[in-house]
Amino acid sequence: MSAKQRIDGVAAFLLHSHPYSETSLVLDVFSREHGRLPILARGARRPRSALRGTLIGFQLLELGWFGGGEVKTLAKAEWCGGIPLLKGRCLLLGYYLNELLLKLLPREDAHPTLFDSYAEAIGALANGADDAPELRRFEKALLKEIGYGLSFGHDADGAPVEAQQRYGYFIERGLIAIDDAEGFTLSGKTLLDIDADDYSDPRTLSESKILMRQLVSHQLGDKPLQSRRVFIDLHEL
Repeated sequence: MSAKQRIDGVAAFLLHSHPYSETSLVLDVFSREHGRLPILARGARRPRSALRGTLIGFQLLELGWFGGGEVKTLAKAEWCGGIPLLKGRCLLLGYYLNELLLKLLPREDAHPTLFDSYAEAIGALANGADDAPELRRFEKALLKEIGYGLSFGHDADGAPVEAQQRYGYFIERGLIAIDDAEGFTLSGKTLLDIDADDYSDPRTLSESKILMRQLVSHQLGDKPLQSRRVFIDLHEL
């Protein structure tokens, strides 16, 4: 993109921001058409800046920017409305979703399907939906979008998953039917429920949480999640 080219009317969410100079911010945004990218918001920290009430996390924004370098320059920001503000536990869970995107998505790599999944998850959390199913759906969508092929309907050999069978999930191989083993296993019904995005069964909720935590942790490697640490600390208090 040339230095004079301007992009307008882009749907985006603010994932994170940090100060730049005395009056500006660098924003890390997740946009539907352009993926995750950094944008310089000049003057956004000034007390009377109109941007102070617009650049809000977990709210759908319409952005415009220009510039040909790695960091674009913000030209326009409008709040689209329609999503209640996240509060309490759901606010922490929102930070967890943001942190996953920041750590696992490369910059300027568009993922419109994942953007829609994120918007749906934030909207559901803001409107009081049961948070656990929303987290599992988003984690599954994120893993799929970053190229981690997940198959919950068939095992590593291509055989259909059977509801009454127990399975182990091995990172390098996939699902393996297990008759008698120590350690964490999942029921076939849980796997079929995950495949269908159905988390109405309490056992499915419990087992899917453990599985997704293992898969997400594998993708993160040595990148710790601060949001998870804060959540654990609050529960200990």
